[in-house]
Amino acid sequence: MLNLEFVIEGGDFTKAGQASSEVKQILKQINIPPAHIKRIAVAMYEAEVNVVAHAYKGKMSVFIDPSKVYLKIEDEGPGIPNIEQAMQEGFSTATEAVRQMGFGAGMGLPNMKKNVDEMQVTSEVGKGTIVELTTYIT
Repeated sequence: MLNLEFVIEGGDFTKAGQASSEVKQILKQINIPPAHIKRIAVAMYEAEVNVVAHAYKGKMSVFIDPSKVYLKIEDEGPGIPNIEQAMQEGFSTATEAVRQMGFGAGMGLPNMKKNVDEMQVTSEVGKGTIVELTTYIT
């Protein structure tokens, strides 16, 4: 089993995607099928961008074993008042500045859900959000 951890700084779009790129390379090296790698990388990237766009800071933990890849993204931020609404394609609370950079289209959580086998979102307003994503390899 391989465990990795990444720190994500809120507001730093220059580093958004670094964790997903690094994990993608590792998954290639350990011969995970390309279709799985693509799904995992998309979900990870969306998670990273969500932390950067909406939170003060976050942590992404990645657990890889022969049967699955499990991601846990924990952030410190405003939280999500209505998770069901946030899961709707196109719904976004991104600022205008974030939208002008090409982010905040309201596809982050829906794209994560489409690209993993299991997804759980828990959030506390004023504290932060935890997103857990599992993709089965076998």
